[in-house]
This record gives sequence, C-alpha cells and structure tokens, in this order.
Amino acid sequence: MIELIQQRLRESIAVKELVISNQELTEAISSLSCEIKTILLNGGKLILCGNGGSASDALHMAGEIVGRFQKEREPWPAIVLNADIATMTAISNDYGYDNIYSRQVKGFMTDKDMLLGISTSGNSENIYQAIKEAGRIGGKTAALLGRDGGKIKECVDNPIVVPCSVTARVQECHITIIHILCELIELDN
Repeated sequence: MIELIQQRLRESIAVKELVISNQELTEAISSLSCEIKTILLNGGKLILCGNGGSASDALHMAGEIVGRFQKEREPWPAIVLNADIATMTAISNDYGYDNIYSRQVKGFMTDKDMLLGISTSGNSENIYQAIKEAGRIGGKTAALLGRDGGKIKECVDNPIVVPCSVTARVQECHITIIHILCELIELDN
C-alpha cells in the first residue's frame, strides 16, 4: 500500500511538472486569469459547469469567487450550472442530458460574461453544447481540459489543457490551476 501511495503522489507531481515546463500553458493560465478579472471588474459574471468531479471543481471555484480566496474583497458573481439539480433534471427530461448546460447558458449568459467549462476528456457533449451556445451569445469562453483537449479545445476561446489521460491526475491538476487562477484574480484588489 505504501508503494501505491508513493507512486500516485509521484504521478501527480509528474503531471504538474509537465504544466510547469510548458510555457505556453502557463502563459494561457495567466492570460485566463486576466480575462476573468476584467470580466468581473466590468460587471460580468463567471458561469461554470462540469460533470462528476469536475462539477465539484466548478462549485469550489465559484465559492472562492463569490466568497474569497485569500484576500478580503467585495464578492464577485459566479453561477454554477450544475448546482441546481431541479433545473438540470427538468432540462434533461425535456431536452436531453446533452442540453442541461446550453439551455441554462441561453437563460443566464450575456455578452459581458464568461462560461468556464471543466471536462477531463475534452469531449463532454453537454459542456461542448454550452460552449457553443455561449459563443452564439457573444460571451467569452474558457475550459479546463485533459488529454489532448478533445473537441472542446477547438471551439473555446481560452483552453487550458492538462496533457494527461488519467482522469484523477487531470482533476488534481485542475484544482491546482483553479487555486492559481483565484489567487491571480485577487491580486491588486
């Protein structure tokens, strides 16, 4: 058991080392933090969504944005589309699971806002449809992705792709990136 624990920790560190050594990726994280901050300071909101563990990551990030991360400041608006189970199940029942987020994006999003989808595969159809809808509205889009970024990478304004095919390792890196984004967004406020 000790060997397995040590191996999983080494794997997690190795994925983070890949991110550290990829200047394009670290610059994309920096750029995304600036874009989110600009949206929030200009009266827009951050809209988030994910599936499974990524849904929990969306909730976590929204909590840091609305509450605070490390610094006392005014709250900023963030909505998590996977937080409202009644709405999700109603939309799923009437329009299909692939539309649970796009329908909400159509209802909540304006061209002043950003949608941040989280998908470890980069191919979650409901996230993909939400990104496409956000683009039609004229809002900004971003995604935390894994593997090669999948089809979502091709249609999102700000893709952040963790180059790993193991879901658990991608999710561990996503939460680190979320914390970094929150810290950068709070700088100079």
